[in-house]
Amino acid sequence: MQNHAMNTPRSQRKPHAPATKRRGSADAAPDASELRPGQSIALLHELHILTREGRLNQDARRKLKQVYHLFHFIEPVLQDCAEHGYDPVHGPTLADHGAGKSYLGFILYDLYFKELGRGWIYGIETRPELVEKSRALAQRLGFERMRFLNLSVAASAQAAELPERIDIVTALHACDTATDDAIDFGLQKKARAMVLVPCCQAELAACLRHDKALHLARTPLAELWRHPLHTREFGSQLTNVLRCLRLEASGYQVTVTELVGWEHSLKNELIIARYTGQKKRSAAERLHAILAEFGLEPTLGARFRIPLDGLRSNGAGAGEGA
Repeated sequence: MQNHAMNTPRSQRKPHAPATKRRGSADAAPDASELRPGQSIALLHELHILTREGRLNQDARRKLKQVYHLFHFIEPVLQDCAEHGYDPVHGPTLADHGAGKSYLGFILYDLYFKELGRGWIYGIETRPELVEKSRALAQRLGFERMRFLNLSVAASAQAAELPERIDIVTALHACDTATDDAIDFGLQKKARAMVLVPCCQAELAACLRHDKALHLARTPLAELWRHPLHTREFGSQLTNVLRCLRLEASGYQVTVTELVGWEHSLKNELIIARYTGQKKRSAAERLHAILAEFGLEPTLGARFRIPLDGLRSNGAGAGEGA
């Protein structure tokens, strides 16, 4: 069969119609219900959450849902600290560790701090190019009470740029021991609340892997981490259990929940700790017992061990709220 299109001179051919997006495309204009009331569209464009056409792709939609869900948990803490924090006149202070591009910090400022008219957000990040970009963006948007520091989590506790006391500490997907550094920072700064979403946790899994044969010979519980996949998952679970016990022994009431549905993120555990001053001896005792049971004292004892002196006995179980 003869191809007429091929025999037609190029100058006489009709141009192809431009491709159009099909209904249900991955890029779609956000529904009003997807954005929080008062949310700055300009900010969402600057953060590349919205495209130039004002659309959300699937990755941006997932990221925005995570940050909004986290705001849902942080907002009541912010309101409490605005009234009863360390400095109610100047407003609550929040330190965001492992800030990255500071999605969380910018959206918290836009949705809460901007209208409040007081309070400060400190973004702490080790990558200098991200710190510079965040500083420039805050200046363009007029977010005057945001500061960005090119520091590690561990070094930030001694930074002169930060106040002596911090109301709220956040760490969203801080890798491996960076979450523990954020907890150290919160304890040093006597934070009134900590909101943590741990990420990869390789340190404890490496300890379990190192002594696996010894544990298999000693206890059937070692079957919990005999296979490599289970070693990684069990190590992650046990790390977060130790973190929660440490916080409870340090005077915090701890809640553990999901950040968002598992279809959005596998790193989905949200730890919310609010200071009550009730330091639980039972939590410290269980923490020490777990370290001993799993042979973790030599490597992790220095970080997690809590002196029992001065901790009052309590009848409640370590996992119960203060």
